[in-house]
Amino acid sequence: MDVYDRLYAAYGPQHWWPGDSAFGVIAGAILTQSAAWTNVERALGNLKAAGALSPEGIDELPEPELAHLVRPSGYYNAKARKLKTFVRLLDEAYGGDLEAMLASPAEELREALLRTHGIGPETADSILLYAAGHSVFVIDAYTRRAFSRLGFLPERDTYDGWQWLFVQSLPSSAPLFNEYHALIVRLGKEACRKQPLCAECPLSSICPVGAAAA
Repeated sequence: MDVYDRLYAAYGPQHWWPGDSAFGVIAGAILTQSAAWTNVERALGNLKAAGALSPEGIDELPEPELAHLVRPSGYYNAKARKLKTFVRLLDEAYGGDLEAMLASPAEELREALLRTHGIGPETADSILLYAAGHSVFVIDAYTRRAFSRLGFLPERDTYDGWQWLFVQSLPSSAPLFNEYHALIVRLGKEACRKQPLCAECPLSSICPVGAAAA
């Protein structure tokens, strides 16, 4: 919580996840795999302009046309298939009712998502937290890098191991997990980069890497 308080004091509220609707958040979570968010925004803008930023819109588009619209996000053929597969899950398991899907118990929904082609733990947890509002902490490369440098390491260097490190150390709160993850992303983009900019980091006074760079 000390790390969270320092990040919040430095950066303020982040108002995450970017997205105009629950489905927009889900599509963004899929498209942002191996992509910069600015490129994802372009892809989402294309879908919105085509009237296809909805389960029905994705379902009705031929896959080559869908791939063309999401091209800015990279790996566009694969991502078109992933979007189609998600919509098929929504239709087959939840009768096409997105609200019913997102209201499902977190563990049940997570298992369904992880059984779906193209959705791994980070994408599934982004959907659970940002679209469904479940208390699930999202682990990404920014988190691993920053907290490794701070000296906070899980017993097992796996996604689940990292997630447990946060879940067992913090109050179970979707708004807290939402804000914390967004702040870590901000930190990773602005200061805790692959080549760290320790002089600009709000955690430098408590970070061994920052102390060594001083």
